[in-house]
Amino acid sequence: MKNKEPIILAVVVFFTLVLYYLVEPYAHHVMHKQIASENFVYADLPAIEKQGDVARGAQLVMGVGACVGCHSINVVGLAPVMDAVTSAKGYGVNPPDLSNVGVIYDEKFLAHLIKNPIEALKVEHKYGGATGLTHPMMAFSGAGGDLDQELADMVAYLKSIAMKQEEVTPKIAFELACGRCHAVNYEKWTQIGTKPNFKDEKDALAFDIQTLEYADSLKGYLGIVPADLSMYIRSRGEHYISTFMENPQNYLKGTAMPRVGVSAESAEKVIEYLKDAGDTKRAQREEVGKSVMIYSIIFAIFALLWKKEVWKDLH
Repeated sequence: MKNKEPIILAVVVFFTLVLYYLVEPYAHHVMHKQIASENFVYADLPAIEKQGDVARGAQLVMGVGACVGCHSINVVGLAPVMDAVTSAKGYGVNPPDLSNVGVIYDEKFLAHLIKNPIEALKVEHKYGGATGLTHPMMAFSGAGGDLDQELADMVAYLKSIAMKQEEVTPKIAFELACGRCHAVNYEKWTQIGTKPNFKDEKDALAFDIQTLEYADSLKGYLGIVPADLSMYIRSRGEHYISTFMENPQNYLKGTAMPRVGVSAESAEKVIEYLKDAGDTKRAQREEVGKSVMIYSIIFAIFALLWKKEVWKDLH
């Protein structure tokens, strides 16, 4: 009797591959909006060609630029003016600490964020013009000199203080780029920081109340409390999150979420953080997966040899 098992196996493998590599990707393409990556180059923003002066940039950031009126710079010893909850009540969201913005945000984006936050963040539909609303971050109109030069100086200073930091981890990149609006409950991250393991229940409740107050401010600022991102990397995928960070308007026209403005390298770190959050055993699982595949191949070889030996008289 002719052995038909290899033919059956080949047919199963063929249709499995067709389903996985042709049908499923086509269905995904039809059912989901396809957005190509913009490679985090922010092509809509003109380049700042000036060479920045760090010392002059420090004077502008600390002085007429008025950055420290809202932002802390922990690396140079400037603590926050207010706590996160109080800041959010005034601005809608807690202004970020500027210690690492020089390495996490794209340089060109950062310059235009200082110059015109509404344009850089792509929230023209919400602020200015007919809306009558003022963006919580004031635009920098210059200190009386060449505006492009002053912007280059400020960016140079922010980059210089960021370089003094240790290597920016995925967690640091996420917290600055996304963590002031989005929680990650799987990592105990809230918009006001990591929730400690409190000994007293009343302390935990007090922290939860602060988190809710902050969320109320976010809702007033954005219209909705932004989603918890614990499982977004698994439900939406890496490409979706990456391109959404580049320009949320491509997916949700009129959304209040601003463009994030991170560099390509920082975006990779944000994705890495979300991968770890969405699959806390990822490293161990991948290592075990290799061993399982090796075992399966060896087992299959021995099973085939054993099967041939047992059934040799019938084939």
